[in-house]
Amino acid sequence: MALHVYNTLTRARELFISLTPGYVRMYVCGPTVYGHSHLGHAKSYISFDVIVRYLRSLGYKVLYVQNITDVGHLTDDADMGEDKIEKQSRIDRIHPMELVETYTRSYFEDMDALGVLRPDICPRATGHIIEQIEMIRNLVRKGFAYEANGSVYFDVLKFPGYGKLSGRTINELTAGIRIEVKSEKRHPADFALWKKAEPEHIMRWPSPWGEGFPGWHIECSAMSTKYLGASFDIHGGGLENQFPHHECEIAQSESVTGKPFVKYWVHNNMVTVDGRKMGKSLGNFVTLKEAFTKWEPQVVRFFVLQSHYRSTLDFSDAAVDGAARGLEKLLSLRTALRERIRSAPEQADSGGVDLEKYRTQFLEMMDDDFNTPRAIAVLFDLAREVNSTLGSGSTQSKQYLRAVDDFFTLHAEQILGLTLQPGSLRTGMDQLTDGLMGLLIDLRREFRAQKQWHMSDRIRDGLASLGIGLEDTKEGTVWKRIS
Repeated sequence: MALHVYNTLTRARELFISLTPGYVRMYVCGPTVYGHSHLGHAKSYISFDVIVRYLRSLGYKVLYVQNITDVGHLTDDADMGEDKIEKQSRIDRIHPMELVETYTRSYFEDMDALGVLRPDICPRATGHIIEQIEMIRNLVRKGFAYEANGSVYFDVLKFPGYGKLSGRTINELTAGIRIEVKSEKRHPADFALWKKAEPEHIMRWPSPWGEGFPGWHIECSAMSTKYLGASFDIHGGGLENQFPHHECEIAQSESVTGKPFVKYWVHNNMVTVDGRKMGKSLGNFVTLKEAFTKWEPQVVRFFVLQSHYRSTLDFSDAAVDGAARGLEKLLSLRTALRERIRSAPEQADSGGVDLEKYRTQFLEMMDDDFNTPRAIAVLFDLAREVNSTLGSGSTQSKQYLRAVDDFFTLHAEQILGLTLQPGSLRTGMDQLTDGLMGLLIDLRREFRAQKQWHMSDRIRDGLASLGIGLEDTKEGTVWKRIS
């Protein structure tokens, strides 16, 4: 068995061989923090989280860098429009950096809830202005970039490899570009490295070309090469970033260093709603905070992992509910295992499932370009056989049951990042109980408002006889189990 990864640059599955044996250097484009994260973000960062986890399980020492974009990402994702952060800050009537702090915290709250590991380094674009200016100076000095009226642009005709990631030629790229009136660019496909700040623009820094702010693309080149070197193993991001963002990263980075920028380009596909991409610009997105009011974060993670990272994931309430039922099955098995371990004898005559077979199958699926849906299918196959063994009436040894439990700890928890600890997931029955209790509490409140004390007391006393106590607080009535 050996890990194979689909490389967007070569459009082929390739044997994974890191640039330095035993080490992997990996960069993933992080969020532009002007709003709460949505399910599309979950798809991306859960996917790359599993990649990091799996590489580490194979023994690699992974240096994982993921940036925060807090300036320079314009509304059309290229060189026109407003800075997304400045635009939202005007709507909210707060300073842009206050907006950034709010949504950066929100992003990490959501990722923590989903079990996404924190990056080893999480640089911010505004914290690396010096590095970006120096990279732009190098590009101008080498003849790959030019200054125009306080802005600096990359000259795509000077880089013959421009388009190699997206597979587009300069002529094809030009045909799809909206030409600006009185454009400062020498060629329509040229892209901004530094933009002159208009008088009303708040986020601005001094530079050799006057006050301005960096282009979106140069930010990632400067931050990735600062921490990972001129060449590194994996660059990840959403498929929508393949062009122009990643294409531009390659051009400017390789023009500066003269070396191949990235060995493996890995792109995740999008979340769709009724076949259309989920996104803020389309207004069809569901924030993770909204999703967490309906489903446990682990259910959302499991839902994402049921699709391959390179496949689209169509969102619906029914689809996530189905994921919840599937996760409950795995959790129920884990709970049964833990209970059986406590009473199991040290030795037993009966055998068990062939764990080595399932381990091999699981690793084969993960080695096949991190195929999490098929890896999860292996877990369900194992769960069915183990459930059959547990229900057969035969006695299994404590050692065997612990080995099965350890299998789920390694493969489901450490690699896939699923928490399968008893009590970690609210089941459908838990949600039904909460719903019924909420209904009874609302009815009791209405009876009390109507001064029908006997009906109010009847609900309270009836629940008490069932081992449920009600407590009236300033915030409302809460319930708890009392026996």
